[in-house]
Amino acid sequence: MATRQVLAELTAGFTRPVTIESVGGVDAAKRVQAGEAFDVVILASDAIDKLLASGHLLPGSKVDWVRSGVAVAVRAGAPLPDLSSEDAVRRAVLAARSLSYSTGPSGVALARLFERWGIAEAIAPRMVQAPPGVPVGSLVADGRVELGFQQLSELLHVPGIAIAGPLPPAIQITTTFSAGIGVQSQQAGAARELLAYMASPAAADAKRRQGMDPA
Repeated sequence: MATRQVLAELTAGFTRPVTIESVGGVDAAKRVQAGEAFDVVILASDAIDKLLASGHLLPGSKVDWVRSGVAVAVRAGAPLPDLSSEDAVRRAVLAARSLSYSTGPSGVALARLFERWGIAEAIAPRMVQAPPGVPVGSLVADGRVELGFQQLSELLHVPGIAIAGPLPPAIQITTTFSAGIGVQSQQAGAARELLAYMASPAAADAKRRQGMDPA
């Protein structure tokens, strides 16, 4: 879901028509593993590696194409938390009445950070896990969550929230998204053209507009 907006922008400028289905990464990986046929699969880099190892993607087809960092959101009009340092973020987390993060790789990394801080058990009753495919920002916008953590690209276009800023460099969580070609693809040549275009300098501006960086 983090790549949904940038993919829509990039494929609109591609030389061939492209049909995209955006779902949560966990569900996408399960569908590929179950044998569903796709020309191109786009997931976090480690998930693509697993699909390659299990024979679901063509060997040598992996392309790293974008990097995505995590930001913090509150409901529109709410005070913005201090995110200037690791200690400041920790204080904001402990002070929040409720928090949420995604089921994706950034959410897993954030959970590990809370464990490293030694606060995971203390904040567990206040955690609201966003279901796969449901933006954390939507939980923030409707008031179910006070503090939401998700990749900036997923927060940019959610109405009713304010983006407080990115996590500070010391604890920033960066996900590299990669793509691979499905072993059942009947259009491997076109798929390779698409992946080359997505990783090219011509795609850089679109990535930055959608809160990401070229890989």
